[in-house]
Amino acid sequence: MGDMGATGGFRQSGDRSRPIVAFDFDGTLTVRDSFTQFLRWRAGSGGWALGLVKMARATAAYARDRDRGAIKAASVKVFLKGVTRAELEADAARFADHAWDQFMRPDALRVWEDWGRQGAHRVIVTASPEITVAPFARRLGAEGLLGTHLTFDDQDRITGAFSSPNCRGEEKVRRLQEAFGPDLKLTAAYGDTSGDTEMLAIAEQPGFRVFTGRPARR
Repeated sequence: MGDMGATGGFRQSGDRSRPIVAFDFDGTLTVRDSFTQFLRWRAGSGGWALGLVKMARATAAYARDRDRGAIKAASVKVFLKGVTRAELEADAARFADHAWDQFMRPDALRVWEDWGRQGAHRVIVTASPEITVAPFARRLGAEGLLGTHLTFDDQDRITGAFSSPNCRGEEKVRRLQEAFGPDLKLTAAYGDTSGDTEMLAIAEQPGFRVFTGRPARR
């Protein structure tokens, strides 16, 4: 069995002595869900429509149980199963370049940069796959990235499953504590959904839906 295939070449900072500030990604630093937009962009209009048909059963189940992990796993299986790690990393990098200008919240970026000037260790904590968020994290100059892990087989192809729990809710705190220690207290944290509640609860400065900016139209 292959490895969990996490960050797509993203280099985590080893210096964790600084204040730690955590940012959710989708809807907080961005204006919409990045993984859905990535899949749609990668599949094209025809492939996206066909994929939605294949996901009809999973979509119906989600309407009943609201299991975000299950619907995300179904989308990985439909849209990415069999794709190589190298291909996914390259596509993720192209998507980040394509989407950046109309994707990132300007007010969130200002706060992100301000924390950087203060010397904070800025970590993105996201339910999206680390490997697809990694190009954004590199461009932001993030010191850390924690997200959901895809599973790759022995030929380095996506199996269509996760090798870690969906990184939201309590899982965000567990992953942060795994990275920074069980007594972690965040200097600040930012999020926009109920999936960020537990992370915000361990921050001295919690910010819930504080970013509302949208990129300028072009």
